[in-house]
Amino acid sequence: MSILSVEQLYKTYGEKVLFEDISFTIEEKQRIGLIGVNGTGKSTLLKVLAGIDSAEKGQISHSNQFHIEYLPQEPDLDHSLSVLDQIYYGDSKVMRTMREYEQALQELEAHPEDEKKQTKLFNAQQKMDENDAWEANTVAKTVLTRLGVTDYTKPVSELSGGQKKRVAIAKALIQPADLLILDEPTNHLDNETIEWLESFLAQYNGSLILVTHDRYFLNRVTNHIYELDKGQLYIYEGNYETFLAKKADREELERKNEEKRQNTLRRELEWLRRGPKARGTKQKARVDRVKSLRDQKGPEQDDQLDIAIGSTRLGNDVLELEGVTKSFEGVPVLEDFNYLVVPGERLGIIGPNGSGKTTLLNIMAGRLEADAGSVKTGQTVKIGYYTQDHDELDGSLRVVEYIKEEAEVIHTIEGDEITAEQMLERFMFPRYMQWTYISKLSGGERRRLYMLRVLMQEPNVLFLDEPTNDLDTQTLSVLEEYLDHFPGVVITVSHDRYFLDKVVDHLIAFEGNGKTRRFQGNYSEYLDVKREEEGAALAEQRRLAKEEKKESPKQKEKRRKLSYHEQQEWNTIEDRIEELELRLEEIQKEITEAGSDAVRAQELVQEQEEAEQKLEELMERWEELSTIVEESKQ
Repeated sequence: MSILSVEQLYKTYGEKVLFEDISFTIEEKQRIGLIGVNGTGKSTLLKVLAGIDSAEKGQISHSNQFHIEYLPQEPDLDHSLSVLDQIYYGDSKVMRTMREYEQALQELEAHPEDEKKQTKLFNAQQKMDENDAWEANTVAKTVLTRLGVTDYTKPVSELSGGQKKRVAIAKALIQPADLLILDEPTNHLDNETIEWLESFLAQYNGSLILVTHDRYFLNRVTNHIYELDKGQLYIYEGNYETFLAKKADREELERKNEEKRQNTLRRELEWLRRGPKARGTKQKARVDRVKSLRDQKGPEQDDQLDIAIGSTRLGNDVLELEGVTKSFEGVPVLEDFNYLVVPGERLGIIGPNGSGKTTLLNIMAGRLEADAGSVKTGQTVKIGYYTQDHDELDGSLRVVEYIKEEAEVIHTIEGDEITAEQMLERFMFPRYMQWTYISKLSGGERRRLYMLRVLMQEPNVLFLDEPTNDLDTQTLSVLEEYLDHFPGVVITVSHDRYFLDKVVDHLIAFEGNGKTRRFQGNYSEYLDVKREEEGAALAEQRRLAKEEKKESPKQKEKRRKLSYHEQQEWNTIEDRIEELELRLEEIQKEITEAGSDAVRAQELVQEQEEAEQKLEELMERWEELSTIVEESKQ
């Protein structure tokens, strides 16, 4: 069932046509990934759908009760509100009830002996019961906890940039919506949070349209891909992997059709040149046909990001770190860190936000001094540093002027000279765009321009700090291809799992309190090992707990009550167990009905195994919580 319809949408930006009479519908439960080269109008289309921007012509229709929740690239929050009021905004009955309950709970926690506040909380709890708000509140708490939002009383104005981003995401996810619009939701989130967000959106009740550069995220979350390309919208059913295959088929068909048109045109022209005798009407029809073939436009060639730039010679000595230690306000970031960077290295640096990844890069680059230890840099090292917090590009400069500030001519791997204008063309800035002011570029186009400037330094050691933020998937694919052939050293900080898998072959993982871990392999291999270790550690904890229980059966543990979060979990755990048991029954029926469909049967068996594992975990957790409940009653 269609929930939103777009008809003949047309919009321009200056001389550029962003949408040329595009039409589409969004269905219930649809998960749409919107992709396209930076500057094609992806964010603009999201804003038009959200009602924040408008088009020159076209129509968007939906029901009167339709609600859209929109997350922009940059958080748009009311700085006069607290975190609580910002997240639980809105006039729906459930949101008002949850807001009043959270306020009453905070007031009572601040003054636990105040009887009026106790009564206020009791009344708020009753309203939560009446309006069936507990389940929504549990979801909200899960979202906030996983996003690291814990201080609800803090004013929005006092939050850091990263905290504002997380509050904005929480606000978008918690609000009930028919259509959720997300513009680069994974930017500046760490890998674990992105993986959680993937699983959350997979269970989201409404429809979804999002822009993201994270290709694993696209592949796992979406079931439709909308490609915006030169004003046209191409719609593909399936996830990102399916899109790549279908797009290749479409481009091949277009190529064959164009080849056929050109062959037909050549034959018709040859026939006309020979001037055969024919009746006038047939002759005129033939001439008209040739004219029509000439006027037809063939498929436009995609801009190719060719960046086979050379680099200066790199000797055997690159970088060596010995005993490097660094802390901020007494909190250790690095402790006695030792590392030898060798020629040809492909190193990824990973870890939670704020753990010290960029700090390590800055120490390696000589931009930040360590508290202790030494950094030795080889004499031939020439560092190109792509930073995530680079100085804002001067909007008063034209594109070509900005690049020429770095170099007017650079050299390829083959030793050929390429001018700044030619390099800009290779970076998808055609000649007509090169005299455009930087202030008129999109955010992604500016990042691409900045990347070009870094590479035009002809470095032999590349430091990349979150290079995938704001770059489109096409640019990233070609950048990965370039890095694969880059003769120097690549050291990158990234949360983009696909990029890490493609580019690096070993990792430094920040694990907190100044501790780091080295791993030989890419990010997916690291995750597999880490999950195995966590599973083994959990099994060992359970084994030790059982042994301890056997050794002291009469020894009673200290009596305690359920915490607030445990109480919320206890309120819903039996329902979750029942839902899983019902789903297992359904799966068993579906396996029987699948018959000879081996692929479907295999998928169902896999789902059955995962559901059984989850059920076992929930039963164990129910047993733990029920023990606490029973003991608290004694």
